[in-house]
Amino acid sequence: MSEIEREAMEYDVVIVGAGPAGLSAAIRLKQLDADLNVVVLEKGSEVGAHILSGAVLDPSGLTRLMPDWKDRGAPLNVPVTHDNFLMLGEAGKIRVPNWPMPPLMNNHGNYIVSMGNVCRWMAEQAEALGVEIFPGMAASELVYDGDRVKGVVAGEFGKNPDGTPGPSYEPGMELHGKYVFIAEGVRGSLAKQLIAKYDLSKGKCPQKFGIGMKEIWEIDPAKHREGTVTHTMGWPLGSNAGGGSFVYHFENNQVLIGFVVHLNYANPHLYPYMEFQRLKHHPVIADLLQGGKRVAYGARAISEGGYQSIPKVTMPGAVLLGCSAGLVNVPRIKGNHNAMHSGIEAAEAAHAALQAGREGDELTAYEETLRGGVIGKDLKKVRNVKPMWSKWGLVPSLALGGFDMWTNTLGFSLFGTMRHGKNDAKATGEAAKFKPIDYPRPDGVLSFDRLTNVSFSATNHEESQPCHLKLTDPNVPIAVNLPRFDEPAQRYCPAGVYEVVEKDGKPEFVINFQNCVHCKTCDIKDPSQNITWTTPQGGDGPNYPNM
Repeated sequence: MSEIEREAMEYDVVIVGAGPAGLSAAIRLKQLDADLNVVVLEKGSEVGAHILSGAVLDPSGLTRLMPDWKDRGAPLNVPVTHDNFLMLGEAGKIRVPNWPMPPLMNNHGNYIVSMGNVCRWMAEQAEALGVEIFPGMAASELVYDGDRVKGVVAGEFGKNPDGTPGPSYEPGMELHGKYVFIAEGVRGSLAKQLIAKYDLSKGKCPQKFGIGMKEIWEIDPAKHREGTVTHTMGWPLGSNAGGGSFVYHFENNQVLIGFVVHLNYANPHLYPYMEFQRLKHHPVIADLLQGGKRVAYGARAISEGGYQSIPKVTMPGAVLLGCSAGLVNVPRIKGNHNAMHSGIEAAEAAHAALQAGREGDELTAYEETLRGGVIGKDLKKVRNVKPMWSKWGLVPSLALGGFDMWTNTLGFSLFGTMRHGKNDAKATGEAAKFKPIDYPRPDGVLSFDRLTNVSFSATNHEESQPCHLKLTDPNVPIAVNLPRFDEPAQRYCPAGVYEVVEKDGKPEFVINFQNCVHCKTCDIKDPSQNITWTTPQGGDGPNYPNM
C-alpha cells in the first residue's frame, strides 16, 4: 500500500489499458452482467493514441465478441485481396510461392486496419454498455491487500524532476477492484513487476522480443493496390539479425510500411532504425514510395517468445491479458486476435467467479482456457518457428519451420517443443568482436533521421516531470556499456532518446526522455539490464492518429 493518502474508488473489475485486450474484456463483462462496475484506465491522451500495430487483423476475436461488428460500423474496410512473400537481395527479389505455405499463413479473410481506429470504435461500444473509460490516466503503482492485488494508483501528476511533489501536485486515486486486469501491452511496467513478484515465468523460456517501426505513406494513386499485403525477408539485415518488413496497401491511397528486427541480435553496432531507412531504398520499396509522402511514424516492441514464453497469467486478484502475456503469433505477425480472445476469456472467468460469490481469488479457469483453448492452439502450432530462426538462420528455418507448421496442423511435431536461448539483453555481444556497420545518410526523401521522424509521432512529454526512464546505476552506461558494447542505447532506441556526448573532455550519457515513443526497447535490450521503463504522467507520449 502506498504511504501517500489517496481517495479510493471501488469497482468490480479494474482494467489497465484500452487496447484490444482490455476493451474486449470490458465489453464482455458488461455483456455478461450489465450491472457490473467496470473501469478502463488508458495512459494515452485518448483511446488509440498509444496503439501501434501493423496491422492485418484476423477478425476471429472480434467476431466472437460482437458477431454483428459489420452492422455496427467497425472500421474493417479493407479485406486482404493479394498475399505476397518476397526474399530480398541488395538489388533484386525472389517471390516465395504461396502454395507450399501452411493454411494458417493465408491472409484471405483478414483485414488491413488501423488498430488505433479499431480501439477507438471498440471504446464507443464499451461506453454504450456503461463501461467507464478514463484516458490520460496512467496506472503508475500497484495496490496490494496482503498477497492479493487489490488495485492500482492512477492519475498522479505534478512531481518535480527529483520526484518530490511540486506546487501543482495531484496524488491521484486508488482504484480498487475485485479483480484487476493488466492489459498494458508489451513489457508493461506493472506486468513486469507482477511477473517478478509472483515468479510467473518460473519454468518458462525467457520472453523474446522484436522492435517494430512503422511509417504511413500517401502514395501515387496509380501505384496503390488496395488490399495487397507484402512481407519481405533477407536484405538489408542479412545474417546480422532476424526480421523483415511489411507493406500493406490500406485505404485512401495509403500504404503502411513497417520493419521488424528481432532483439536477440549479437552485433551491438547494429542500428535497427537505420536498417529500416535503408530498406526503403531497395528498388521494390523505392519505386512504390517515389513521389509519395510520409505522414506518420512510430515504434513499439513486439513479444516474440510465443507458446514457450507465456508466463503464468494469474495471481491472486489479477490476470495478464494480450501482449502483457506475450500472445503474438510470430510467423503470422498477428497478436490482436489473441489479445481479444484473452480479454473475452478473462472476463468470462471473472464473471463466473463473481457469480459464485468469490472475489479476489486466483482465476485458474482463465489460465486453463488460455492454454487449452483457441489461443494455446494458435500458438502451439507455430511454437518452433522463432527458436529455429534464432538457432539456424533464415533459409533453414523457412524450410524447417514451414514443414513443422504443416505437421502441427496434423497434431504432431518431429521437433517437439524447442526452447529459446538466453534473453535478448544477454544475447548482445562485445563491440570489439564485431565490425561497425556503415549506414548511408538519410536523403530526406525516402529516408529520414530519427528526430525528424519522431516529430511525425506527435510525441510530447511535460519536461518538468521526473524522467520516466530509470537507471539502476547511473555509472553503468559510461563505465560498462560504452567500453564493452559501444553503448548500444545510442542505436537500438528508435526515437533518439539516448546519447553519449562529450563534456569537459569526458563522455557523458544523456537521456532525452521527451522523445520517448514508449516502445520499451531499452528496458529489454540494455546489455546490463540497467534501464527500467516506467509510465510518465498520464497523457504524455506519442499521439498516434491512426496507427
